[in-house]
Amino acid sequence: AVAVIEGCGSNGCEYMSGGIVVVLGKVGNNFGAGMTGGMAYIYDLEGVGLNQINHDTVICQRIGNNHWERQAQSLIEDHYKETNSEHAKRILCDWELNKQYFWQVCPKEMLPHLKYPLN
Repeated sequence: AVAVIEGCGSNGCEYMSGGIVVVLGKVGNNFGAGMTGGMAYIYDLEGVGLNQINHDTVICQRIGNNHWERQAQSLIEDHYKETNSEHAKRILCDWELNKQYFWQVCPKEMLPHLKYPLN
């Protein structure tokens, strides 16, 4: 499954085993707990999202590879086309600035299986 959402409460992507999630807003506590597959991106303009992530099974970093950047941007573009979201539009209109505010969340056990490196 692929989802673009504008925020989520506690336990977002808990036990996620595949797919892609882009969160364009705040996340609650325990994000990514038990995550074993897939990929998530979190837009964290305020710089507090890292504190909400359960780091036991995932690694978090800024998007460091063009492949992953294009993936996130493309999904946000699709979200904007489908929903006409003003928030998505603001992010996309200044993508070069806003891309630095995204955390990429990847399950540790997926690292050896990724087709593209994270960095």
